[in-house]
Amino acid sequence: MAIQFKQQQLSNGLTVVAECDDAAHTSAVGFFVRAGSRDESREVMGVSHFLEHMVFKGSERRSAADVNREFDEIGANYNAYTSQEATVFYGQVLPEMLPRAVDLIADLLCPSLRDEDFEVEKQVILEEIGMYEDRPALRLQEHLLEKHFGEHPLAHRVLGTPESIQALTAVQMRQYFQQRYGADSIIVAAGGKLDFAQLIDQLEDLTGRWGPTGAQRRYDEPVLKSAEHTLADPRLSRHYVAMLCPAPSTQDERRYAARVLADVIGDADGSRFYWNLIDPGLADEAEFSYFSADRLGSYFAFASCDVKRSGQVEQIMLRTLDDYAASIDDGEIERARNKIATESTVRGETPMGRMQSVGTRWLYLNDYTPLEEEVQRILAVTPDQVRELVEQMPFQPRTLCRLCPGEDAAAAKRHQ
Repeated sequence: MAIQFKQQQLSNGLTVVAECDDAAHTSAVGFFVRAGSRDESREVMGVSHFLEHMVFKGSERRSAADVNREFDEIGANYNAYTSQEATVFYGQVLPEMLPRAVDLIADLLCPSLRDEDFEVEKQVILEEIGMYEDRPALRLQEHLLEKHFGEHPLAHRVLGTPESIQALTAVQMRQYFQQRYGADSIIVAAGGKLDFAQLIDQLEDLTGRWGPTGAQRRYDEPVLKSAEHTLADPRLSRHYVAMLCPAPSTQDERRYAARVLADVIGDADGSRFYWNLIDPGLADEAEFSYFSADRLGSYFAFASCDVKRSGQVEQIMLRTLDDYAASIDDGEIERARNKIATESTVRGETPMGRMQSVGTRWLYLNDYTPLEEEVQRILAVTPDQVRELVEQMPFQPRTLCRLCPGEDAAAAKRHQ
C-alpha cells in the first residue's frame, strides 16, 4: 500500500495528522504544543522550557521513575525539546509498542506539577543556564536576539534568565500550563506503520477531558534597525561575531530560495564563507544560516577567529553578503539545491523524520506536503529566484554583535 496521509480533528478540538506507511519498520508519534518562549511574558521568561522538564516528573498515574521505566520497557527513542515557538514531546518505537508510547506521552501532558518537584528542577534549570554562560557562541547568540528584536517576544531566551527563573513560582507555572496546554493548542503527529483508526480511538479516550484554552499568539511586528554592539569578557582568548537580519517567514514561498541562498553563502563545506574565511585560515568557524519562524524569518551569520584577525574577518563576512547579488553563480545554486534535496530525502526516509516534518508543517501552515513534492520544490529553485530574493531582502537592516577578550567593551571595539 502506498504512503497515505490522514487527518482528523477530535471532538475536543485536538488535531491529529499522520503519514501512514505499511512498509515501515517503526512508528513515531509527537505531541506538538504551540507554546514557546515567544508566547511568554517577560516576567515568566523560560516557563515553557521549565514545563518541558516538569512533565517528566510524573502524573496522577505515574511517578517520574515509572515514566523512565516504561519508556525503557518499550525500547523507545524518546525525548522533548522547547524552541521559541513550540514544545514537542516525541517517541519512536516498534509498531506494536505505539499504543503504549501514545499513552505515555498523553499522560505526560497531564503532569502533577508538584511544588517539591518545582523547587528541585529550578536548580537544574539554573545549572543549565550557567552552562550556556560558559559557551561564548551561545551567550553571544542570546545577546544578539535581545538586541535585534528588542521588546518583541522573539527576544526572549528559551531557558530564561537567572533572574526570571529565580522569581518564577509554581503557581505561575500552573497558570501558564492552563493557559497554553489546551486541546486547541496541541497537534498530534504520527508517522510510519500505524493503524490510524486505532490511534484516533485511543486519543479520544486519553484526551477526552482536555478542553480548549483559546490561546492566541501575538503577531506584533518587531521594530528593526541596523546597529552594532560589543561585549567584552577577560576570560576569552578568541573573537566572536554574529549578525541577524530579516528573511522570509515559514509562510513565505520564498523560503525555498532562502534555504538555497543560505547554503551557498554559509554551509560548513564548500560555501563562500568556507572559501573566504575557513580555507584561508582566517576564521576557525564561519556559518550563514536561515531560520524561518511564524510570520517572521531571519538570516544568522557567525564567525570566530583570532583577535588579531577580527577586523579582517568581519569585513570579509559582511562584504560577502553585500556583494553576493552581483556575483550569483548558477553552478553554486545547482549544487546547493541538490545537497539540500538529498539531506531532506535522507531525513524523510525514517518515520521519525516524517513525523517531525508533518507535525511541524501542520503547526505552521495547517497543510500537508508529501516528501516528493517538498524535494521538487527545492530542486525547482532557480538562480533568478535567489537573485530576486536578495534584491527584495538585501541583508538589511542588520544587527551585529561582538564578544571580545578584554575588560572594556569600548576599548575592544576600537581594536576592530
